[in-house]
Amino acid sequence: MRRGRTKKSLGTGTLLLLGGLAGIKILARSIIAKTSRRALKIVMTDEYHENLWEFVSASTRVTPQKIVELNMRAESGKAGDRPLGSPKKFPSLDGLMFPFAQIDTMPIQEFEEIDTTVILGKKARRPLILETPIMVGGMGYGFAVSEQVRIALAKGCSLAGTALNTGQGGLLPQERAAAKQLILQYNRGSWSKEPEILKQADALELHFGQGAVGGSYAILPADKISRKMRKMFGVKRGERLVYPSRIPDINSPQDLIKKVKELRSITDGIPIGAKIAGSDMLEKDLAWCLEAGLDFVAVSGAEGASKGSPPTLLDDHGLPTIIALVRAVNYLEKVGAKKDIDLVIDGKLITPGDFLKALALGADAVYIGTAALFAVSHTQVLKAMPFEPPTAVAWQVGKYARRFNIKKGAKSLHFFLKSCTQEMKMSLSSMGKTSIQELSKDDLVAIDPYIAEITGVRPAHIPPV
Repeated sequence: MRRGRTKKSLGTGTLLLLGGLAGIKILARSIIAKTSRRALKIVMTDEYHENLWEFVSASTRVTPQKIVELNMRAESGKAGDRPLGSPKKFPSLDGLMFPFAQIDTMPIQEFEEIDTTVILGKKARRPLILETPIMVGGMGYGFAVSEQVRIALAKGCSLAGTALNTGQGGLLPQERAAAKQLILQYNRGSWSKEPEILKQADALELHFGQGAVGGSYAILPADKISRKMRKMFGVKRGERLVYPSRIPDINSPQDLIKKVKELRSITDGIPIGAKIAGSDMLEKDLAWCLEAGLDFVAVSGAEGASKGSPPTLLDDHGLPTIIALVRAVNYLEKVGAKKDIDLVIDGKLITPGDFLKALALGADAVYIGTAALFAVSHTQVLKAMPFEPPTAVAWQVGKYARRFNIKKGAKSLHFFLKSCTQEMKMSLSSMGKTSIQELSKDDLVAIDPYIAEITGVRPAHIPPV
């Protein structure tokens, strides 16, 4: 009897619960429908000075990003600090395509090796020998990413057989220990320049500028500087850190020549290069790089990103990556110096196709930044989302920076670089090439007339002769 009562009472309870849920659903639908109708009526009948649709109309004209940044300026009274580059649509490598080898030219068979080796600083006594042309560009400790991320980047690059650039943040001992090939960025500050540190580098890169900011100065507020950072950068507690617009002792082009000679006397035959933003003065800057006898030059297009830059410098300065690359190659070929100095390019290069197209247009290697940041963070961004931006696990000032896992980050970056290199090999194989050195501009066709004009690449609708 008791069992029967229990079953009966449970059945009644279940029916009551279902009935209650159905009632709530009907009531909710009624409220939502009534509220929606009221809201739509207001939008459809109110004049613009009282209508929220005014913002929709304005944002279509001005864009939500510009409205948000306008309000940020109005709130702070300071220059903006937008991370990860410009949202502008610049002319890009997407307007270029590669061919397929099939009958007239045969594709490479699956058992044949495809060589992606690159030598950077060929004329140096101790050049960099890379297993892939993809290097990770400068993301400085403290100025951008945390120490944990720097170490993960170093480990990931080592596993992939490529080089890592220290960026403007200086040299970390654990980073040096983890990186097989490390490019020390000779920064515009005063840190990490002692002879004993310079001698630890596998290459030096004088930092004159980059696509995201040119040669503009930068300031780190005192409250963003940790004790370890203060010790590295030589600032006292409560002091802000100013990253100057010029490298100390280089106040003229002639000073660059002297500086390079000085650095060669300290280092032991390693490649020495320069990092510059691609701008309309590109050819003049390259002429001085050649005059100074540099081994490589890294040109950064306007699509380059950083931890944070004033939107005006991101949106309204410099040359798009594809234009900077073409102009650099054309100039070096014109003066007969293409074989005398290696060219590295960066600026929104994300995919294996981007890398290959840049190489086909004349670059010797590429730097990646945003792609490397996303790869090294991979699923770890979930530790911050959805209430914080994904980069909160990677930036030095990120709320979840301490939860970044070095081993996992290194593995993710390694796999990304490995995957990209494998796709590049498959692409080369599909064109009938066994080496990345066989790529040239003749392997491209343009599906965009403006890109065809910029690059000198044959339009796709015109068959080869």
